[in-house]
Amino acid sequence: TDKFTESMYVLANEPSVALYRLQEHVRRSLPELAQHKSDMQSWEEQSQGAIYTVEYACSAIKSMTDSSVYFKSIDSLLKHAIAMKDQLNAAQGRR
Repeated sequence: TDKFTESMYVLANEPSVALYRLQEHVRRSLPELAQHKSDMQSWEEQSQGAIYTVEYACSAIKSMTDSSVYFKSIDSLLKHAIAMKDQLNAAQGRR
């Protein structure tokens, strides 16, 4: 009966020992896991900011390349204005 009683005692306490070990493990590892979660959230925020910056820079560059048509038009208008000014200066010089 002693062996039977000891076996029953071990079987009855085995789940509580397992739960104690689980609780002990969670208590030890939870602060580290919480720190990792906090770090990951911080890195996510930083990477989202960097992604926004890169996307903004890409859109600015794209708009610059799209505006080359306007710069060419401005260039031709300036050349035309310079030619007109030269003609006016030449006409005034003849008088």
